[in-house]
Amino acid sequence: MSRKWGWLVAILALLPLMLGAASSLAVEPSVPANWAMGMIDAASPVKDRIHDFHDLMLWIITGIVLFVLVLLLVVIFRFNAKANPTPSKTTHHTMLEIVWTLAPVLILVAIAAPSFRLLYFLDRAPNAEMTIKVTGHQWYWSYEYPDNGNFTFDSYMLDDKAAAEQKMPRLLGVDNRLVVPVDTQVRVLVTSADVMHSWLVPPFGVQIYAFPGRTNETWLQAKKEGIFFGQCNQICGINHGFMPIAVEVVSKEKFAAWAKEAQTKFAANQPSAPGNAVAQAVAQ
Repeated sequence: MSRKWGWLVAILALLPLMLGAASSLAVEPSVPANWAMGMIDAASPVKDRIHDFHDLMLWIITGIVLFVLVLLLVVIFRFNAKANPTPSKTTHHTMLEIVWTLAPVLILVAIAAPSFRLLYFLDRAPNAEMTIKVTGHQWYWSYEYPDNGNFTFDSYMLDDKAAAEQKMPRLLGVDNRLVVPVDTQVRVLVTSADVMHSWLVPPFGVQIYAFPGRTNETWLQAKKEGIFFGQCNQICGINHGFMPIAVEVVSKEKFAAWAKEAQTKFAANQPSAPGNAVAQAVAQ
């Protein structure tokens, strides 16, 4: 066996071990892990449908790639100068032209139908049980609960020391998390107080832009409890990378108790925690 083929066999033999090691490094469903593969685990029906559409597209793309590969191999081996010294003089083939025109159209139609269904499903909650307003600032988030006491609080990123003490991921932990109940359709209204931001929470399949002077609408419905993380993925200024999103999903009973406490806690719009260096720097 030549050295080239030996390297190929070795790589193929090690591939299952590499994949197994990558999957074993997953720390938490909502936290990216080193060497992990695939998309983040779904925590909402929206994300489930996004995964389904992704899998469908993967099959379609794989079929197209294999078909083109077969055509290339046929051209290389059957129609090279040695195997086919006298090339064909054909310039038009009506049936062939019809096929290669209709085939891409049919593929696009097959992609368009499920994509439109997904877009309409993502659009808004048909039967929202509660509403939350999200406001982007340079560089933090504000959350308002108009249906649960009409209180508001700010959410700043924890500094490294505070994140380590609270066992939160670096650059993703926040002082005040957005809290929502599990198995509840939540209407999310998103706007901005200054520049363009983006409210992105991958485990929920939610990404929506925040524009000043305009309110956009999306929704989420968490199907399991836990803490899920996101970030602003719109370049909104010097501290763009330091305004993470943390959503805590709890049972409906715990949410009711938390909302009652939050009405008192945030009634006077209390300042951020003294240990939050990022909040202090922004306030100054």
